[in-house]
Amino acid sequence: MVYIKDLKEGEQVTSFFLCANKQVLKTKANKEYVSMKLQDKTGMLDAKIWDMHNEIGEFSEKDFVKVEGMVITYQSGKQLNVYRIRKAEAHEYNVEDFVPKTEFDIDDMYNEFVGYIDSIKDVNIKKLANKFFVEDEEIKDQLKKHSAAKSMHHNYYGGLLEHTLSILKICDFAAGNYPFVNRDLLLISAMLHDIGKVYELSQFPENDYTDHGQLIGHIVIAVELVTKKAGEIKDFPVELMNLIKHSILSHHGQLEYGSPKVPHTVEAMILHFADNMDSKVKVFEDVVKQAKEDDLWTGYHRLMQRNIRTSKY
Repeated sequence: MVYIKDLKEGEQVTSFFLCANKQVLKTKANKEYVSMKLQDKTGMLDAKIWDMHNEIGEFSEKDFVKVEGMVITYQSGKQLNVYRIRKAEAHEYNVEDFVPKTEFDIDDMYNEFVGYIDSIKDVNIKKLANKFFVEDEEIKDQLKKHSAAKSMHHNYYGGLLEHTLSILKICDFAAGNYPFVNRDLLLISAMLHDIGKVYELSQFPENDYTDHGQLIGHIVIAVELVTKKAGEIKDFPVELMNLIKHSILSHHGQLEYGSPKVPHTVEAMILHFADNMDSKVKVFEDVVKQAKEDDLWTGYHRLMQRNIRTSKY
């Protein structure tokens, strides 16, 4: 497979891409052409179909496509002039080659994640963790594949698992640093706080809000899942279930940030701080990585509402 970052001017290309965007337009001479954005895990490529003929197959935006064409330079950027294209068949591609992906090994992360279950002493909490992350094959699969957000942070394949594991590590450290904290309650809260996102967001390549996500949202979805899974465990303590739900409901920290409740337990407060820290640090990391080599300051960032400096000195 040829990746976008490696394409060179004048090169004849036969490869697979994700059609991230497709528009049918007209030239000044009123001739139809197709303008596209092709994507793989290394970047985006502008592409054009100037001549519509029988080797231009039917395909839609968000389809995976097999493309033949030539790379040219247009306005200082690479562009692909396409002369043959068709929708790819499912066996011809791997989704992970076409979307941004975590830099960590997904199976290694998941093994580390479920390894925390063995360290949980509370029998009911351990049973609940196993219900979600050992016995439920759908949730296991989706946690590995989903992003943590549409655009804010960890918005790539495997991002939800990476984010959740990071928070789990932070919470485990906090529990060791503050002995009065209920470690088992904090760990299960960390594991479950964003689990609703596997249903709030669609899979790649869309990575967009589902109807379920738009109407209900990941916080309430997670609470519903906890109610269902805990209900499958005989004599699961209602008070414990409510404490776990409270951590999920309050993990955004403030009502104006989408939390139905503010944290009322130390475990809920630690979870909120861990979630907030991990998401914000990831934003800083992404911004600094995109900075030019000689830049000390990266420019004003709208989300963070500040100019971010690199750590160079």
